[in-house]
Amino acid sequence: MQTRLSDRYRDTPAGQKAESILRRCVHCGFCTATCPTYRLLGDELDGPRGRIYLIKQMLEDQPVGQHTLQHLDRCLSCRSCETTCPSGVQYAQLLDIGREIAERRIRRPLSQRLQRYLLRRIVPRRRRLALLLGIARAMRPLLPARLRSKVPCRGPTTRYKPRTHGRHMLLLESCGQASISPQTNIAARQVLDHIGIGLESAPRAGCCGALSLHLAATNEACRMARRNIDAWWPFVEQGIEAIVTTASGCGVMLRDYGELLADDPKYADKARHIASLARDIGEVVAAENPERLALQQVPARIAFHSPCTLQHGLRLGGLVEDILQRTGFELTPVRDTHLCCGSAGVYSLLQPEISHKLLIHKTSALQAGKPDIIATANIGCQTHLATRAQVPVRHWIEIIAERLPGSDGSSSR
Repeated sequence: MQTRLSDRYRDTPAGQKAESILRRCVHCGFCTATCPTYRLLGDELDGPRGRIYLIKQMLEDQPVGQHTLQHLDRCLSCRSCETTCPSGVQYAQLLDIGREIAERRIRRPLSQRLQRYLLRRIVPRRRRLALLLGIARAMRPLLPARLRSKVPCRGPTTRYKPRTHGRHMLLLESCGQASISPQTNIAARQVLDHIGIGLESAPRAGCCGALSLHLAATNEACRMARRNIDAWWPFVEQGIEAIVTTASGCGVMLRDYGELLADDPKYADKARHIASLARDIGEVVAAENPERLALQQVPARIAFHSPCTLQHGLRLGGLVEDILQRTGFELTPVRDTHLCCGSAGVYSLLQPEISHKLLIHKTSALQAGKPDIIATANIGCQTHLATRAQVPVRHWIEIIAERLPGSDGSSSR
């Protein structure tokens, strides 16, 4: 794709990166076939190729308006287009650049600005989110049915004290997951403890920064990344094996730290090293031979929903399915596994109509094989699917942990 970037962008790091990405696009259109919003809406501007043109226009200082924001906002950042693209276009990076420029050039309506500000101030902050969830759960019986379904019930938690091991990894707690589904990280500790790996936490670490980045608050996301690097670095110097994530959305963000802070002379090298240490919990379990877990089998048919961040962001499609099958579970067939469920971070709150249509399609596909449980690997997908699914929706690591030798599967609230 030919470009004529304006003077104000041409020599900036963001402009140079965007130009490099734009030049790789050959207009083939393969990406549109796998784009959830294009398939749903049928508008070229609601597909990757159309959005690339909109971003190119902004970088060339052509006129932009509210329609530009609308089409960029509708993107789920699912990266399905990246998996499909034969030219290796790094669409997600270009989209983040485009969204930040659009946010500066186009003034949003006050309601949108307030909504996005509140999401950035609440969701990444664990205590604030926990407080808000507590209030919402207390008021749940009084809420309209549509709102009631969006308030996640507090999941059960087990009391568990891990053993001491010679091998150690760090665990990113994940801000939303710690409040919505605390059992997930407990289960991760149980499974890795059984394998012989201890999971540690860095108290000063917090949100990975993904929500801020996708809401065009890049500087805020960079601050969060630097804070986490500072919190983790003492563990890195002590030889920690990996930084483990149980939410694949956070995992993608950690892998992108090197790119996010590439122009920061103080943090660039550290960020690249942190990115190289990032591991999804599935990668850790798969590397340790899942058959060793010797699970106590309780018959269960599982429909696995592979989050976009797992299959398109981390490129780990099929990994968890293989673990579940190798440990004895039966997987039911699921059609259109490459398509997004509509969660996409806070997308379900910002674009509820599109998100709900995608949710209907996804839950229909997942339940077609009559599973006993729907399993997934990301807290956003888990919470979103649970609002409509007719069977329990769990993180797959919890299902594994409940069937470890010596586990009775019981839990306490």
